[in-house]
Amino acid sequence: MSSILAGLFERHSDYKKLESDLENSGFGDSDYIVYLNDDHHSSYWASVEIKSNNHSETAQATFADNFVLKTYLFENMTINEASYTNLKKFIDARSKAEIHTSPDVKRKLQHSGIDSEVKF
Repeated sequence: MSSILAGLFERHSDYKKLESDLENSGFGDSDYIVYLNDDHHSSYWASVEIKSNNHSETAQATFADNFVLKTYLFENMTINEASYTNLKKFIDARSKAEIHTSPDVKRKLQHSGIDSEVKF
């Protein structure tokens, strides 16, 4: 079964260029979906159906050339199952499961406090 490679792209990247780059790389029009918001100047999502390791490397390279911010690989999924709501649900679940690095914790070392050298 095939897999889906989904990517979030920067807002200044051109989705039309991504589409032409994917088609020039050998993907058909029915092998990918670009999810746009109403505001065409915001970030957008794209998903590509991966059928082999060669397809995966080609799609990842094409995504990287078009300023991808983050990619997700969903195994055992077809392009017909890759609706925006379905992918968003899986991405939200993965994001909640990720362990994010915590900020540096500053510890105060214990000191001796008031000792016999203090005069009243």
